[in-house]
Amino acid sequence: MPESDAMTKRRFMIGLLLGMGGALCYGVNIVFAQMSAHAGIHGSVILFYRVFLMLPLAVIAMWISGTPFRIKKSETRAIVMMGVTSSAVSLCYILSVAHIPVTIAAVIFYTFPILVVLATPFVENKAMQPMMLVVAVVAFAGIVIVLGPDQQRLDPVGLILAGCASLSASVQFFYGTRSPLSPTMPKLIMIQIIMIPAALLIMLLNVGLPSLDLLMLAPWASALTMGGYALGFLLQIMALNRISPTAAGLVFCLEPVIAALSAHVILDEQLSMLQYSGGVMVVLAIVISIIQEHQALKKADQPATQSPTP
Repeated sequence: MPESDAMTKRRFMIGLLLGMGGALCYGVNIVFAQMSAHAGIHGSVILFYRVFLMLPLAVIAMWISGTPFRIKKSETRAIVMMGVTSSAVSLCYILSVAHIPVTIAAVIFYTFPILVVLATPFVENKAMQPMMLVVAVVAFAGIVIVLGPDQQRLDPVGLILAGCASLSASVQFFYGTRSPLSPTMPKLIMIQIIMIPAALLIMLLNVGLPSLDLLMLAPWASALTMGGYALGFLLQIMALNRISPTAAGLVFCLEPVIAALSAHVILDEQLSMLQYSGGVMVVLAIVISIIQEHQALKKADQPATQSPTP
C-alpha cells in the first residue's frame, strides 16, 4: 500500500480517537456543570468565564510551543464561521433551557448528526448513503432512550431555540473540516475572540455581570467544568481536521451517553436497563459509521493501488 494511503487511514483513526476524547470531555463536563448549578452558579456564568479564560491559555500555549499566529488566508472564512456557529450553538442552547426541560433540549439538539447526513450530499457533492442515514437515526433513538425526555406541554420558543442550536451545530461541523492547513492554536484563539461577545451577551441576559468570586461557590466543579470544555473543544477542532462531518457528528453522539454514565459514577444517579440499551444503540451506530468510513477510504484507494493494464 502506498505511504499516502497508509497516512490517510492513520489520520482517520487519529481523528476518531480525538473525537471520542472530545466527547468524553464534554460528557464528563456536563456533570460538573450540574454540580456548579446546584451550588448556585448559573450556566451562563460558567460559559462566559470558560470562553474568556480559554483565550489567554491558548495564547500562552501558542507562545510556549513557538507556533506563529498564522491563519491561511483561504481558510479565514471557515474559521470565522466556526466561531459564529459555535457562538450560535451556545446562545440558542442555553436560552432554550429557560423555556423547556434540559432533557428535551438535549434530544432536539442531538438531531444534528441526522442533519449532517442529510446535508452532506448537497454540501460536499457526494451521493447519499442510506446506511449512514439509518445509523444516524439509530444513534438519535439511542440518545432519546438514554435521556428519557419528559412528556409535557412544551413552549414553542424553547423548541425553536433548541432546533436552531442543532442546525448551528451541523453547520459548525461542516466548517470545522475546512481549515486543515491552519495551526490549531491560532485557530482556537480566533474562534474564542469571536465567541466572547456572544458568551457575554448570554450572561448579561441571564444574570447580569457577576463577580468572579461567584465561581468560589464550587471552585473544583467550576474549574473542572471549564477545563473539560476547553479540552473537549480543542479535541473537537483537531478531530474535524481529520475526519468527515458525518463521522464526527456520530462520534459526538457519545457525549450524552458519557454524561449519563458519569452522573451514575460521580453523582450516584441510577440508570435503568432501558437507558443502558439506549447507550448500546449509540455505540453500535458509531461502530457502524466507522466501518462505513473505513470502507469508503478503501474504495477511494483502489484506483491508485491497482496495477496498470498491460
